[in-house]
Amino acid sequence: MPTLQVDGAVLTQSLAICEFLDELHPQPLLLPTDPVERAQVRGFAQAIACDIHPLQNLKILQMLRARGLDEEAVNGWAREVIQAGLEACSRLIADRGGPYCFGHQVTLADICLIPQLGNARRFGARIDYPRIEAIEAACNALPAFAAAVPIRQPDAE
Repeated sequence: MPTLQVDGAVLTQSLAICEFLDELHPQPLLLPTDPVERAQVRGFAQAIACDIHPLQNLKILQMLRARGLDEEAVNGWAREVIQAGLEACSRLIADRGGPYCFGHQVTLADICLIPQLGNARRFGARIDYPRIEAIEAACNALPAFAAAVPIRQPDAE
């Protein structure tokens, strides 16, 4: 589980941690100031964090194996979940301009999307949505995203 320790307090869950950091360091804002746009960004981020990602977490995949699914079936199930989720996400941002999910500034939506694309590749899921591919390229060109790649983390296995 993602955890951040701050002044003796333990914070959990990626979205809560991201919003905490956004409130602590408000530049650049990860959530737009406009209430409708803020809700749209949160909705997109939650589609990934609540609908896609949990269903292909290690704990869930182990439960599927324990119920008799072989590795191919487990990976196929994860791939289908990811593909359906990315298809829905691509529709949410299809008419948006700018290099990122919701315009010309990185938001919480981009922060959730990019790692999910790594999981999509891991399971061989379809990710060839032109808008999503362009967003990924724009994000990966930024130093913060390049530094956050899992293989560059000290605890990468």
